[in-house]
Amino acid sequence: MVHLGVGFFIQFAVGLIFGAWWLGACAAAGFFMGREHAQAEYRVIAAYYGGKRANMPWYGGFEPKAWTSKGLLDWLLPAGATLVVAICLT
Repeated sequence: MVHLGVGFFIQFAVGLIFGAWWLGACAAAGFFMGREHAQAEYRVIAAYYGGKRANMPWYGGFEPKAWTSKGLLDWLLPAGATLVVAICLT
């Protein structure tokens, strides 16, 4: 639920300042996508590459084994919710 609140905060801050609700939705989605991607990289490094970033290939964070259902929801839920708000407000 915290992710939703932060996502809405980002969207509303951008929307109120610039009047661009779609830009706010993209900013919130991009923030959480980057955050969850970084966490997926850390998980896959610890689990499969000996705890060393140098051992991981460049695509390591994109591997399905790096992602958990919680990680996906932590990104997709705020992205979807801010998308709905952007559709409603434009």
